[in-house]
Amino acid sequence: MEYVKIGKLVGTHGIKGEIRIISDFEFKNKVFIPGSNLYIGPDYEKVTIKSYRHHKNFDMCVFNEYDYINDVVKFKGKYVYVLRETLKLKESEYMDIDLIGLKALYLDKEIGTIKDIINNNGYKLILVNSTYIPYNNEFIEEINIKEKYIKFKNLEGII
Repeated sequence: MEYVKIGKLVGTHGIKGEIRIISDFEFKNKVFIPGSNLYIGPDYEKVTIKSYRHHKNFDMCVFNEYDYINDVVKFKGKYVYVLRETLKLKESEYMDIDLIGLKALYLDKEIGTIKDIINNNGYKLILVNSTYIPYNNEFIEEINIKEKYIKFKNLEGII
């Protein structure tokens, strides 16, 4: 079983056990569904989503297992995970974390390895060695997860 971090539980809302998750996970539509399971904290405590709504920058959930604020306050500050196999990704779909460690190629030469992907206020950047490259179609020619590489284009002046 592979757990994938989807966000952080940052607080509660109201007295009926609703929690606030901050998340920039790319497949929220496959995760935040009533009846789906989430796993909280380093012990991966399993909870089932009873209800979900989006509010401001937060993903708000109520769990079947808890219905009072004092029951869920223990989760504040803990990371939230989902099992990878429950995402049911298509062959052409991948998560940002799948890109980390791939070879970065430019003009058919290896320029480094993908170290991280950061979200800069809704604009994603790929960290290759110590260089940030915008994560969009203008700079990415091809992503090949099976062969473990990303081909970049239009990098004049960036690297």
